[in-house]
Amino acid sequence: MNLEKFLNKAVSSWMSAEGPDSDIILSSRIRLARNFRKSKFPTLFSNEEAREIINQVKGLTDSNLFQSYGAMEFLEIEDLKSLQKRVLVEKHLISPRLAENAAHSAVILSENEDISIMVNEEDHIRIQCLFPGLQINEALESANAIDDLLEEKVDYAFDENLGYLTSCPTNVGTGLRASVMVHLPALILTRQMNRIIPAINQLGLVVRGIYGEGSEALGNIFQISNQITLGKSEEDIVGDLTSVVQQIIAQERSAREALVKTSNIQLEDRVFRSYGILANSRVIETKEAAECLSDVRLGIDTGYIKHLSKNILNELMILTQPGFLQQYAGGPLRPAERDIKRATFIRERLKLEEKDS
Repeated sequence: MNLEKFLNKAVSSWMSAEGPDSDIILSSRIRLARNFRKSKFPTLFSNEEAREIINQVKGLTDSNLFQSYGAMEFLEIEDLKSLQKRVLVEKHLISPRLAENAAHSAVILSENEDISIMVNEEDHIRIQCLFPGLQINEALESANAIDDLLEEKVDYAFDENLGYLTSCPTNVGTGLRASVMVHLPALILTRQMNRIIPAINQLGLVVRGIYGEGSEALGNIFQISNQITLGKSEEDIVGDLTSVVQQIIAQERSAREALVKTSNIQLEDRVFRSYGILANSRVIETKEAAECLSDVRLGIDTGYIKHLSKNILNELMILTQPGFLQQYAGGPLRPAERDIKRATFIRERLKLEEKDS
């Protein structure tokens, strides 16, 4: 296993697998923030102190601490090219912040890419576990198992009253961020999301774009996660998120049923117009491609399109991002060149899907 494996494979194993409610929930993620007790946090440490953290974590990896999880690759971020880092961000394997903080930071990746351990991001350690569909509890169990392994070897910064100590006060306590990636085209089309988002925020949750904080909700894909980490147990945080997400699933399905019932021909026309654009365009921008892919995925889920697999959205949403386009092209591309390459990739992928159907 090496870096090229992570860069060349568009869809991670967790993205291509089926999970509960996967017609709406694309993935579930758990992230645990941890710091070493006797070391300065990343917001204050020197380059030498950062290097000590890197060496310590690499030593744990080399000692086969994670051998029960199969092959694990340790990558130092400063050794990666700008384009390589961008691809890893697009695959949700590292955060944009880790990519920017290249000096003395690293990531440990599992072979099937469902485990990512970021080193020296905002905290010394950020354990990330990804599962397909609505499997937040399963992701939490996996993250806790890895956390237990590390805690046997590392003395964490922990306070009996406050819990785990983190660089940002919003993560103090459990250090837990639980999130789901959801596809909500019907709630957008029926103009219900503007009402739903404030209601979600009042429940202590936050709605963000496809790549988290500060990112855009491309293709009607959103991330919903907890905001509160202090004063609640991990089980309560996950339980509250699951409860809200299940309500959103029910509302999205109800909206889809209403669209099919009241606007059948208009919805069918929208789906096939978008499919026509994807199948025939010679130039297409990221935003338009994402919108059309969302429509086509909705068409698959509602039964209008029968010859494409559900995974087409997951795959093409990543494959058509700027980093991946340039990775496959073998080097940097100007924006206009990326738009041409994006259209070509989509046409070729759809033709391949039609051949296999």
